[in-house]
Amino acid sequence: MRMRPTVSWTPTADLPPGTTDLEPVAGLLSTGGVLVLSGAGISTESGIPDYRGEGGSLSRHTPMTYQDFTASGQARRRYWARSHLGWRTFGRARPNAGHRAVAAFARHGLLSGVITQNVDGLHQAAGTEGVVELHGSLARVVCLSCGAFSPRRELARRLEEANAGFEPVAAGINPDGDADLTDAQVGDFRVLPCTVCGGILKPDVVFFGETVPPPRVEHCRELVREAASLLVLGSSLTVMSGLRFVRQAAQAGKPVLIVNRDQTRGDRHALTRVALPLGTALTTVAGRLGIPVDDEATARANE
Repeated sequence: MRMRPTVSWTPTADLPPGTTDLEPVAGLLSTGGVLVLSGAGISTESGIPDYRGEGGSLSRHTPMTYQDFTASGQARRRYWARSHLGWRTFGRARPNAGHRAVAAFARHGLLSGVITQNVDGLHQAAGTEGVVELHGSLARVVCLSCGAFSPRRELARRLEEANAGFEPVAAGINPDGDADLTDAQVGDFRVLPCTVCGGILKPDVVFFGETVPPPRVEHCRELVREAASLLVLGSSLTVMSGLRFVRQAAQAGKPVLIVNRDQTRGDRHALTRVALPLGTALTTVAGRLGIPVDDEATARANE
């Protein structure tokens, strides 16, 4: 039986309460040197659901694990059928006000860097440069045999040709780009091999049960060491891949602030947690700092 990955966390009663006061966030940004760590919550306003918030996908969906993907051809068929359908939604997603505010802070020299746990590429689409994609990107595909990388859009085109008429209606889309389909809807979906060596293709993302590449982790640790402070945006910090950087910053005496509507596993390490929607919160902070944030029409024109 396929087991649910260990990705849950139960808040305890002793966590500090959240606030709606944005002054600490504005004050932190005004001093500069802020490292941003973002999670799925910053992309929900772009139509991409999160895992753990209200109605989060973990309540109905077990994410694909690396072990399942590599061990089973049927698991790969199920994953690629669902992911191929989900990719269409990801391809239509556009940066929201939260992404655009982060880009504006970066343009004005207030940020020392951006680390994202997301695989949707929306920070970059909003104009933020040098984003570290902690868990990889759905926009790339890697061969597990020869290591060749290729654009996801190229594989999407090949899959469309190989699976003409594949048009199931998904019950929902998940943060990893995986659509909710039944086995009957997956049917005999055709999975394609690497064009270089014929090996197994995998999205260039870190699956549950897989580790973040050590050089990437060390790069993030170096960003934390160089930063004056850490601002967490839209992450529950349930998994250690993000929480370790919060702990590192706190242990080094660097201020940590969190903007997330729900409690997080990192709350006890933060000066405060602002419990407000990210788009509203970040554009309000930008306004207080006199920093213009591109509207959606301007952002699309610049893409």
